[in-house]
Amino acid sequence: MNVDRVDRAIISELSQDSRLSIRELAGRVHISRTAAHNRVQRLIADGVVSGFVATVDRKALGLHVTAIVIVKVGDVVWSELAEALAELPYVENVQAVSGDIDFVLTVSAPDHERLSEVIMRQIHAMPGVASTRSYVVLDEHPGTAPGVMMDVWPIQAP
Repeated sequence: MNVDRVDRAIISELSQDSRLSIRELAGRVHISRTAAHNRVQRLIADGVVSGFVATVDRKALGLHVTAIVIVKVGDVVWSELAEALAELPYVENVQAVSGDIDFVLTVSAPDHERLSEVIMRQIHAMPGVASTRSYVVLDEHPGTAPGVMMDVWPIQAP
């Protein structure tokens, strides 16, 4: 799939506000509404745009403590363990990684007691989990989403 400059502009705009109407999107990237609609549909069909999401404030939901949990595993089917970990309450994200660790989890809970419950009683109890290490997040600053960093993408001919 070739992604040209107009597609990148569309992705950038949608990355910043996924609720844009096609009319407003078209105006921002300087193309017709029909062209904007067709391009968005193609980006979705090709899997470049995989969904439209709302950014949620954890604290507003009552999730006041977040930890990065490093998980080392033993003899286990990784994909099955990853799915099981992702289904646990308060687990936001599970990433399989290279190096001397196996998974990195983001876990957000209402308080330290429930965070401890998830890590010490649920994650540790899972078959195949050898050990964990946890780091409480003290402060967080979002980076720049790929869709916004248009200038660093490789240029492809249309």
